Amino acid sequence: MSTVIENKTAAAPLKARRRIPTELGILLVLFGIGLIFELFGWLMRDQSFLMNSQRLVLMILQVSVIGLIAIGVTQVIITTGIDLSSGSVLALSAMVAASLAQTSDFGRAVFPALTDMPVWVPIMAGLGVGLLAGVINGSIIAITGIPPFIATLGMMVSARGLARYYTEGQPISMLSDSYTAIGSGAMPVIIFLVVAVIFHIALRYTKYGKYTYAIGGNMQAARISGINVKRHLIIVYSIAGLLAGLAGVVASARAATGQAGMGMSYELDAIAAAVIGGTSLAGGVGRITGTVIGALILGVMASGFTFLGVDAYIQDIIKGMIIVVAVVIDQYRNKRKAKR
Repeated sequence: MSTVIENKTAAAPLKARRRIPTELGILLVLFGIGLIFELFGWLMRDQSFLMNSQRLVLMILQVSVIGLIAIGVTQVIITTGIDLSSGSVLALSAMVAASLAQTSDFGRAVFPALTDMPVWVPIMAGLGVGLLAGVINGSIIAITGIPPFIATLGMMVSARGLARYYTEGQPISMLSDSYTAIGSGAMPVIIFLVVAVIFHIALRYTKYGKYTYAIGGNMQAARISGINVKRHLIIVYSIAGLLAGLAGVVASARAATGQAGMGMSYELDAIAAAVIGGTSLAGGVGRITGTVIGALILGVMASGFTFLGVDAYIQDIIKGMIIVVAVVIDQYRNKRKAKR
C-alpha cells in the first residue's frame, strides 16, 4: 500500500509539469527573440533595441490592430475553420466608418450631407459592416457546407473590391477629432486588451466557449450532444467579422484616413499569431492569451528586422517560414496526442 502511495507521490510532479501552460513556452520564445535583436542591435548598430521606448510603443500600437483580428480568427480556427477575409473586411469597415466621420470644415467630403456626424455613428457603421460580413461568411459555411477556405476567400476578394468601389479607390481624409481620438495615444492598446480579456473569459468560462471547443474537437459528437452547430458557427464567424470591423475603425482612426489598401495581408498575420500562440489548425485547441503573445512575437520580429535594416521582402520570406514551422510543430503535437 505504501509503495502505491509513493508511486503516486512520485508521479505527481510529472503531472504538474505536463500541466504547465503552453503560453509559458511561447512567452519564453518572445523574450528570447527580444534578447536576440538586442544583441544584434549592439553588434551591428551599437544601439539598444529594447530600450527604445518610441519603437516599442509603435510596435504595440501596430500589434493591437492585428491582435483584434487575431482574437476573432483564433475562435474560428478552434472550430476547425479559417477566415481569409478579415484584412479586406477591415478595409471596407474603415472606408465606411471614415466616410461618416468626415468633417465639413476642410472642403469636399464623400457624402456632404453626412458630415459632422456624432462619433458613435461611424463607429457603429464600421462595426455593422464587419458584423454583416461575418454573418454572411458564417451563413454560407454553416448552411451550404462550403469549405471555410473557399467562402472566406470569396469574401476577401469581394470586400476588397467593395472598399475600392465605395470611393472609386480614393482615400478618405478630413476626419473629425472625436473620431481620430479612438486611434490616438494608448487607446488602441486599451481596446485590444479589453477585447482580449472579454473573449478569454468567454472561451474559458461560458457555454459559448464550451460549444466552440466541442465543435472543434468533434463536430459530429457536438451535434449529437444537442449543440446547434450551424447557429454556433454563424455566431463565431459573426464575432470574427465584428472584430475585423472594430480593427478597421481603430486603424482608420489611428491613420486619420480610410484607404482601400488598408489591412493588406493582415489576415495572414492574424492566422500566424493564432498558430504561433498555440491554436491548432486541427481545431479544438487554442487560447486568447497564447494569441496575444503570438501577436507580440510577430510585432517584435517586424520591429526588430526593421531596426536591423532587413529588406521587407526578406521579412515576408522569414514570416512565411515561421508560419510553416508553427504548423509543422502543431502537426507533430497532434500526432503525439493521437498515439497516447
